[in-house]
Amino acid sequence: MAGRRVLVLIGSESDLTKVEPAITVLSQLGIDSELRVASAHRTPDRVVELVSGARDRGFAVVIAAAGLAAALPGAVAAHTTLPVIALPLASGTLGGIDALLACVQMPPGVPTATVGIDAARNAGVLAAQILALGDPALAAKLHKQRKTMAKGIEESDARIGGGRR
Repeated sequence: MAGRRVLVLIGSESDLTKVEPAITVLSQLGIDSELRVASAHRTPDRVVELVSGARDRGFAVVIAAAGLAAALPGAVAAHTTLPVIALPLASGTLGGIDALLACVQMPPGVPTATVGIDAARNAGVLAAQILALGDPALAAKLHKQRKTMAKGIEESDARIGGGRR
């Protein structure tokens, strides 16, 4: 469906396993996504090409995953007015803290919504929540998903004794 697609960008193929949970969440909710590899530093023209025409190709949200300097989310946000979700990845000696800080410290007027380090599942859910603003059926799926999570916690509580020890 046009306008219900999510563009997922990773800076290198090695990021694939870390971003797969986002793609899984989107798929489970019936949201089409497209995964592309483009580096803010090594292929900046490719990033611009992919992102500047994203809206015209039916994308409504972009998830950009990056580690270390994490320039990809900011580069993406600089070239689109679509919502950009930054997914900082753990790598290098700082374990992703550097990527997290780079993602949240965007200049005024060029924001990214940022999830936690390696929190790909949350990136997928956040993308779905953004899309659900104009899609009551998707909003209902997300509500059902939350109810299922709550039920799981309640069942866990009952299994461990409901607070009795």
